[in-house]
Amino acid sequence: MIRAPDSLQYGKLDELNKGITASALKVERVEERLFTREEGQNASQSEVAKGLPKKVVEALSRGPAERNPAQLGEVEKHYREGMAAYSALLKKLREQVAEREKLEKSFVRVMVMQDKPGSRKSFILDKGLYNQKREEVSAEVPQSLPALPEKAPRNRLSLARWLVDPSHPLTARVTVNREWQKFFGTGLVKTVEDFGAQGEKPTHPELLDWLASEFIRGGWDLKALHRLIVTSATYRQSARWTAELARKDPANRLLGRGPRWRMPSWMIRDHALAASGLLVNRLGGPSVKPYQPKGVWAEATFGKMRYSQDKGEKLYRRSLYTFWRRIIGPTIFFDTAKRQTCEVRKILTNTPLHALATLNDVTYVEASRALAQRVLEKAGPEPADRATMAFRLVTCRRPDADELKILLGRLAILKEQYSADPGAAAKLLSVGDSPRNTKLDAIEHAAFAGLCSLILNLDEALTK
Repeated sequence: MIRAPDSLQYGKLDELNKGITASALKVERVEERLFTREEGQNASQSEVAKGLPKKVVEALSRGPAERNPAQLGEVEKHYREGMAAYSALLKKLREQVAEREKLEKSFVRVMVMQDKPGSRKSFILDKGLYNQKREEVSAEVPQSLPALPEKAPRNRLSLARWLVDPSHPLTARVTVNREWQKFFGTGLVKTVEDFGAQGEKPTHPELLDWLASEFIRGGWDLKALHRLIVTSATYRQSARWTAELARKDPANRLLGRGPRWRMPSWMIRDHALAASGLLVNRLGGPSVKPYQPKGVWAEATFGKMRYSQDKGEKLYRRSLYTFWRRIIGPTIFFDTAKRQTCEVRKILTNTPLHALATLNDVTYVEASRALAQRVLEKAGPEPADRATMAFRLVTCRRPDADELKILLGRLAILKEQYSADPGAAAKLLSVGDSPRNTKLDAIEHAAFAGLCSLILNLDEALTK
């Protein structure tokens, strides 16, 4: 097991270590005067320490920075009455060490594997029967690909180095093809999971090879690859169809227009949280458990496991950090890969069932409420300015005159509905754990929350 703290925990640990070092130095200076001894000896070997309790002597046998909280506490307690200043220094050091131990216990621990000293013998089995061994075989790579270095050990480290060797023809090409799929919806090789004889041929083989070589030349830097793709003239084309493009290239395999595809559910969720201002951008840390209907886990496990929802900022972490159970994924995500097998080409669909989530799930209702609050607090008092800001936060553009007219018309209807039913407005504004600005007019806030829900469910908001 290895510890895997996130960036915040690393910073906190570094801060605590510096404080412990400083406090331990002060304690050590006092002990040098208090427990005089010969050079190279520790405090427990001093003449002064001979009459002390056994636990105190045991603690003094270690340097101040190496003692645990219990040992520091024994020395602190013994000198609390006779040497208050020394005891106070020990107390501060004990509290710092205890805080570090508490922090370290919160670190995520990751299991790692290690190779055995020697490899076990492997055989080809006759019809798969374990007791019908034929010839002995050893680990090797396919003959159709570059060979491993002659003197390299046949282990996982050699395999890893072989995979990222610049002369390897597949690793970089497979990687850039999958990254291309993320931005264009379809890879240059459509069968991203199969580069073999049964896979589809690349539509642009020269482009695939060039991207792979640039990826290697750039030190396998994914961010640099992403920048290269999104700043290209191909990616920045308009996504609008023309009759000519629809006839010649209906699936956009020839890249005659910019990419347009339905966003995956995790991206739709992150987009809604980001537009509303709720998204927590902190990197790293353990998995989180956001909103989920009650009883889902219990029903799938015959009552053996129950879902315990998180609180606070954990509800608004990026979808990447959401906890998954292999047999039943988070209910908010649709069109997701099964966790029993690896899927690199997921199917994206658009059904009315999706709208049930994006219109009614707690996450999206709360995002609508938070987006409305953000608009009411930041935009001017004019409804047109507020509606424009909400639309721009979600779609990254201003609404045209016709669109703004429709938005304001809908807003007027919502205000009328909630004015006639204040209870419905209060119920809408109570959804979600994030605090509401109670200084805002409830009817106004609820009406804009309804309008923001409409905007978040526009095709333009759900489509890349």
